[in-house]
Amino acid sequence: MANKKGRRRNFGSVRQLPSGRWQVRYRDPETGQLRPAEKTYPTKTDAQAALTHIESDITRGQWSDPDAGAVNFEEYASAWLRDRKLADRTRERNESVVRLHILPTFGAGSLADVTTTRVRSRRGRLLVADIGEPTVVKAYQLLRALMNTAVDDELIRRNPCRIKGADRYDVPERPILTVPEVLAVADSMAPRYRLLVLLAAFTTLRFGELAALRRRDIDQEGLTVTVRRAQAELQSGRLYDKAPKSAAGVRTVSFPAELLDEVRRHLEQVTAPGRDGHVFVGPQGGRLRRSNFRDDWVKARKAAGVTSALHFHDLRHTGNTLASTAGASTRELMTRMGHSSSRAALIYQHMTSDRDRAIADRLGAMIREGRGEATGQD
Repeated sequence: MANKKGRRRNFGSVRQLPSGRWQVRYRDPETGQLRPAEKTYPTKTDAQAALTHIESDITRGQWSDPDAGAVNFEEYASAWLRDRKLADRTRERNESVVRLHILPTFGAGSLADVTTTRVRSRRGRLLVADIGEPTVVKAYQLLRALMNTAVDDELIRRNPCRIKGADRYDVPERPILTVPEVLAVADSMAPRYRLLVLLAAFTTLRFGELAALRRRDIDQEGLTVTVRRAQAELQSGRLYDKAPKSAAGVRTVSFPAELLDEVRRHLEQVTAPGRDGHVFVGPQGGRLRRSNFRDDWVKARKAAGVTSALHFHDLRHTGNTLASTAGASTRELMTRMGHSSSRAALIYQHMTSDRDRAIADRLGAMIREGRGEATGQD
């Protein structure tokens, strides 16, 4: 309670300033020293109400130091990125997004200057500037993660990144090739890349996984390819092998026996020598790069007459769909894809409506048999 002089014993007080406005002073729960509130008030009643609110926050343990958020945003972001455990390529990508799409707006200010209104405004400007939506989403996700850490560090009370739907985007449906179209693209490729296309489609390995394959990873007797690593490329052009993102990424995938002759021919004519020789190499015998493969890919795609929207990664998309159509279960799809979650596998199963029709037709045959009706078989 306030006494007649407007003081709260052992906690704080309100007083009138020469300007006529009222100031709130309260005892800092961490230092025990009296400190002024962040703003002044037009009336004594308003000031006393503010003092009551501050006292309540302190009592409930919900008070945060108003000066904590004064930490420079760019300095905090740099330390935050430095302290995160990230793969080299991921670190490079995140640092680029922060530098290009977050710091220009928030870098010069403090953490406390980052408000929901400013976050929403920045996101809108990026979208209008034709920055790709995946990049805009990535920038928002990074900013939200950074500000979550600031909340954990008790530098701000609440994360300002609270824009519904800003952390995701609708991925456009990718093209799916038929088996004849896959073969047509492979037939149109330069010989050294023919098997690359076939394995991408029929084992669903990613480009980086294929580029990192060694001769010893191919089992011709067992008709399998074993993924132990994936190749990544930094913006500097440096190539390096990294471990898969999860334990599920280390896997052995079977390839159709119909590809065995292709595999043998490639290992004999193209693959680098030795058990550790790279299966796929560039035109000069060096490591495979997207840049020295891209022109051949575009030419083959055009020659095969498939959609110009087809990316190399869509071969993996095609292979997963074909595997699901061939009867792969959710667990089998997860294993082939190298995923520890069933979410992606279920997507491919949902897409194969023709197989779902076949299942329904078989169930119908069971119903007819149960009814004693003819099944159409002699």
